[in-house]
Amino acid sequence: MRRLLGLLAALPLLIGAAEPRLVPDVSDSRIDIAYSFTGAELLLFGAILYPGGRAPTPDTDVVVVIKGPSEPLLVREKAKVAGIWVNHASERFRSVPSFYAVATSRPLDKLVSPRTAAIYEIGIGNLLLSPANGSSAKEQARFEHGLVELKRSSGLYAEHVGAVSVREGVLYRALIPIPARVPIGNYTAETYLIREGRIVAVATREIAIGKSGFERFVATAAEDHPLPYGLTAIALSLLLGWLAAIGFGRVSRWGR
Repeated sequence: MRRLLGLLAALPLLIGAAEPRLVPDVSDSRIDIAYSFTGAELLLFGAILYPGGRAPTPDTDVVVVIKGPSEPLLVREKAKVAGIWVNHASERFRSVPSFYAVATSRPLDKLVSPRTAAIYEIGIGNLLLSPANGSSAKEQARFEHGLVELKRSSGLYAEHVGAVSVREGVLYRALIPIPARVPIGNYTAETYLIREGRIVAVATREIAIGKSGFERFVATAAEDHPLPYGLTAIALSLLLGWLAAIGFGRVSRWGR
């Protein structure tokens, strides 16, 4: 609420801008993942500042895109050979967003042309996944489709049509779910102001998603001290195996 009041207070100071401007914000600039994390809802909101301070007619539309850090990815296709499922073919991608969610005030095809959506990578179907194997276009399209479906099924890729509400053409808000299995890293929240099929303003905010508590300690130890971490993990595995063997032996004796 305080942030929203701050945006309204700044409105008179920015009224003389030559082009519309976006003043975006997020409810949480950092999301901490603990062992009990079951997901979250991220609120993105802000104000649209127009030249002269008056919203034009017709009203403008807003699209919000949340994108996670990109990573190289190897996608394998399984096939049934002699009754056994085995890896049959694969495709390597150079740059795949680990998370992608887009929220729109109206259906995307009603807002911008396919060319504009492709230029700005708005919409899951417009992501540039950069296949690296040099296979045929048909083969690349097949693996891209499989990759997107895997991301969709895990909740890491999503499209939320109508999830952005614009009030009186000035204030906007969008509520986007963040799944429990969301990857950690630095995210970007991009807001696009669209009017009559054109993108007239863009603004970006940063969001950090990281581990907290014991999970953060383990992740930091694995990254900063890989050798001691590996030796400790092996030692713990041996200890737990030994304790399990002792416990199983006692149960066996009592059973007789």
